[in-house]
Amino acid sequence: MKVVLSTLNAKYIHTSLALRCLKAFSGEQFDMEIAEYTIKDPAMNIVSDIFSRKPEVVGFSCYIWNINETITVINMLRKIMPEVKIILGGPEVSYDTEYWMKRIPEVDFIVVGEGEETFHHLLTEIEGAGKYHMVFGIAYRKQRADHVEILLNPGRPKLDLATLPSPHRFQEDIPHLGSRVVYFETSRGCPFSCQFCLSSIEVGVRYFDMDRTKADINYLIDSGAKLIKFVDRTFNIKRDYALEMFKFLIENHRGCVFQFEITADIMRPEVLDYLAEHAPPGVFRFEIGVQSTNDPTNEAVQRRQNWSKLVRTVTKVKESGKIDQHLDLIAGLPLENYDTFRGTFNDVFALGPEELQLGFLKMLRGTGLRRDADKWGYIYMDHSPYEMLGNDLMPFGDIVRIKRVEDVLEKYWNAHRMDRTLHYLVDKVFPSAFDFFQSFGDYWECRGWQKIGHQLEDLFSRLWAFLTEFKASAAAEEADKLDLDVVLGLMKYDYFLNHNFKPRKTWWEFTMDKAVWIGWMRRLVERPEDVSEAFVALGLNEKELHKHTVIEMIPFDLEQYLETGEINKNSHTLLAMLYALGGGERQAKPTPKPFMLKVSTEALPASM
Repeated sequence: MKVVLSTLNAKYIHTSLALRCLKAFSGEQFDMEIAEYTIKDPAMNIVSDIFSRKPEVVGFSCYIWNINETITVINMLRKIMPEVKIILGGPEVSYDTEYWMKRIPEVDFIVVGEGEETFHHLLTEIEGAGKYHMVFGIAYRKQRADHVEILLNPGRPKLDLATLPSPHRFQEDIPHLGSRVVYFETSRGCPFSCQFCLSSIEVGVRYFDMDRTKADINYLIDSGAKLIKFVDRTFNIKRDYALEMFKFLIENHRGCVFQFEITADIMRPEVLDYLAEHAPPGVFRFEIGVQSTNDPTNEAVQRRQNWSKLVRTVTKVKESGKIDQHLDLIAGLPLENYDTFRGTFNDVFALGPEELQLGFLKMLRGTGLRRDADKWGYIYMDHSPYEMLGNDLMPFGDIVRIKRVEDVLEKYWNAHRMDRTLHYLVDKVFPSAFDFFQSFGDYWECRGWQKIGHQLEDLFSRLWAFLTEFKASAAAEEADKLDLDVVLGLMKYDYFLNHNFKPRKTWWEFTMDKAVWIGWMRRLVERPEDVSEAFVALGLNEKELHKHTVIEMIPFDLEQYLETGEINKNSHTLLAMLYALGGGERQAKPTPKPFMLKVSTEALPASM
């Protein structure tokens, strides 16, 4: 019996762990193929490819991000393959299962919850006697005399994870390991009860065999994996387990990067100390769900969170300089209004995460919060992703405003295009980080920029347009805090750092007189010791300098500002940015190298 396991991933680089778990469990008994697509692929292309495989059974893994596109594919597939058996599984259809059987009449079966054993048993009955009432954990249809009845069987006991075969040993995956994300689980379940999360429904945490886990990771790394993302809901719930795994990964990473979801306030000090001392820079990434710092909100959703311990963990990790941190927030939780969410945002932004993910509450099927929606006055989308549209304390108008914050936060902070500039604006000009992103987001929306694309130059010029208008229209006190000369200097510095090769153009008008420019270039060649010993060591002649360098005069002491945060306009800075140097400086991916010459205001040419 030919079986095709399929899903529509959010992006091409993603892979489906669920499909591989099913194939590992049942692939030896059945002729089974994995067929992965993306939600951007045309439905006709997907259906054509599945049709060409000539399956007798097609199974789809369903999530909130792909259910609508999957339904379109199913509708088409049923028309051209009326005899094929269609099975759904995954978190999106494991709750309100009868609703899905009614909504998608083309579907024959739904596998509810953990799927390996249930799916295998179901395939056995499809191929055999068809005694579907014997298959625990499914919904199916039964033909009665005058109608078709939807039947839901009892659930299946949880699996012993130690008995499951590895989903990571398929030869067909090896050529793609280096270019795609490998999803990996060392445990299933979550110890917490957050009412907005599906993981809270499963009681307890179960672990896979440690030796097999290590062997699989070594196999993946040896086979070319570059990024392994652990899907454990709380990787560090057991201190000894987490410490052993961290040690193993540090000793065996061989350049592979690992991403984890951790609960920061339960991270033990000894684990933090070990990571600070031994973790190689850039090998680990932590994703930390903060969601809210408002105590009544956390209590309302049954979320236990010790803020002081969370701050300790995030701060310790950041100070080590070894691990990037991705912190998550959810707007729209109960008892959170616009002002308290502003406080949550500023609390978390102050921790300086490399990425701050601002999401909006999704009323997921099966969660306690969806069941209690009326209690909090929620209105939300009827179809996936079930995003909230408002509640008693946060009306739709506030949601719309916070979405503007999310938009510019993604484009500017999370993309790290203007780190120096943004720190200056947040720390020295605007009342808070949230106020900056909100003001800029409102301006962005007002100009209609959310409807058009953006080049790098556009992002800089649009921020500059906002700041110049803000300077002209803001109250006197706020306007006085904004020094456009300083901002422009930092923006130029950030812009240069965004290029791996010498930029062909700038987003501002280059005003340095040609004779002055020649004079400064000659000074750099003739007196490199005025810059630094590192600059002297480059030994650049004038031709090389012209080829590899852009220069710009910054109207303050840039080096002092970067070191101390102090603005000193008594000295200016000749910024020389070097690109794509040859010889010993050559790299596979060249990076710009900034050098700075401090220039007293008296030494500046009159034309400047």
